[in-house]
Amino acid sequence: MLKVFNTRVYGLEESIIAGGYPMRADEITEWSDDEVQLTEKDVSRAIKLGTVPTGSGHDNFLKGIVVQYDVRYPNYWTPQFQRYSFHDIVSSNSKMHRMTKMNLKECCNKYVDDIVIENLQKWVDIYNSFEAGMNEIRIEGKAYSKYEIFMKVISNAPLGFEQTMRVTSNYLQLKTIYLQRRHHKLKEDWGSFCEWCETLPHFKEFCLKK
Repeated sequence: MLKVFNTRVYGLEESIIAGGYPMRADEITEWSDDEVQLTEKDVSRAIKLGTVPTGSGHDNFLKGIVVQYDVRYPNYWTPQFQRYSFHDIVSSNSKMHRMTKMNLKECCNKYVDDIVIENLQKWVDIYNSFEAGMNEIRIEGKAYSKYEIFMKVISNAPLGFEQTMRVTSNYLQLKTIYLQRRHHKLKEDWGSFCEWCETLPHFKEFCLKK
């Protein structure tokens, strides 16, 4: 199951205040950290603007509420996640660099058949059996280069193989994701993601209609 953790939220109060800039007639001045105080009017405005329909533009202040998080995800989830533009992948653990050193059983979710993991482990073991200076290895009468064995490893990794990445996003993007995915067929994964969104400070108030 998808898991989101190590969450950090930045710029919440500042962005809520900035949401009132379009209606300011006075000069906008600098503030220090101890001066960022939200008023009841600020919160009321944030709820009104943030819960408008996605794409209307009035919820633009949500873009300034930055969220960073780690997410452990199965590979079949990635193509759907990558449809959304406004997130940046900071870094992730790498199949390319470390797959031949990983514990494959621990890296696959509960839906991956043991026979699939055993087949992948076979190619990993063959890859790791290459010694310095070896150009190829023969398996059942066929010669394979180390590169070809590595490609066997990568190409036979199941979609249930799980990795972890760190992501930078914002409330505006998460609002879009939530509204589009909360009833998705992948209920264990998108369901967990949407439940995590609801735990973010004031997310339900500022992004979701009651």
